[in-house]
Amino acid sequence: MFSEKLVDAVRQGMPRRYVEHADDLPVLRARLDVTRQFTALAAEPSRLACHYDALTADVALNRIMKAAVARLVRIARNASNQRRLHELAFAYADIAAVPVAALRWDEVVLDRTNSRWRELLNLARLLLGDRFQTTSAGGSSGFSLLFEMNTLFEEYVARMLMRALADTNLRVVSQGGRLYCLETDDRRGLFQTRPDILVKCGGEIVQIIDTKWKRIAARVDDPKQGVSQSDVYQMIAYGQLCKCNRLTLLYPHHSALTKVDGVHAAHQVTGSDRWLESATIDVSQSEALSERLRAIAIPIR
Repeated sequence: MFSEKLVDAVRQGMPRRYVEHADDLPVLRARLDVTRQFTALAAEPSRLACHYDALTADVALNRIMKAAVARLVRIARNASNQRRLHELAFAYADIAAVPVAALRWDEVVLDRTNSRWRELLNLARLLLGDRFQTTSAGGSSGFSLLFEMNTLFEEYVARMLMRALADTNLRVVSQGGRLYCLETDDRRGLFQTRPDILVKCGGEIVQIIDTKWKRIAARVDDPKQGVSQSDVYQMIAYGQLCKCNRLTLLYPHHSALTKVDGVHAAHQVTGSDRWLESATIDVSQSEALSERLRAIAIPIR
């Protein structure tokens, strides 16, 4: 995917920027560096110390792309990938080769003129970062990427829930809330909260859903179902701060569970009108997923 997208982007033109240069030239270009001219070049009047801007493709973004191509060239086994990567290596031949550790990610500037490179930059960051593992078997090397499943599960559920509730008066907010648990004497907030998913009706929060990429217990003699005590405390704090009476811990469904996915248990928070639910969703079954998520957000009771 990276090589295909990069080939398309390079065909449309590499990003270029004006970069300041300092060089000793036989004729004046742009402006004269007076200090250098009358010190280092005092005995060499045929050379002029010039400062000028030149349009170049040898910029941080292209150096990052070249580093990603160089890494992939060494591990690619598919013939099409190898062909594309060798073409790209030739296209980036005039770009400086910089070690991965020395790449200047902070110098990359993305604006409306080069916004199409944003996805490629994110892919390059994955391919050049440390969040992957290499494996080997026999004489061949393997390559794989690792994904943060908590984040992936949360984002997937949030997006699918938005679709499921699109025709209702409910609105889904991802990573909202952001209320503080504590305050200092001068009213500064401490310990900001950020619930995974808020379900709102108008301005009121009617449900807080926190996704957990964990296996919920299947044992019938376990009343807690393996739900973490810290997760329960966290949800009670969310409910108190957001003044929400419906709290849901949502886990991935698995085959060891005897029930179908949905709400498995609901318990009242002591001394309040709040209810804490534990629910699961089977993300491996895409059929009717929206309806099943909708049933968790709009229970029949």
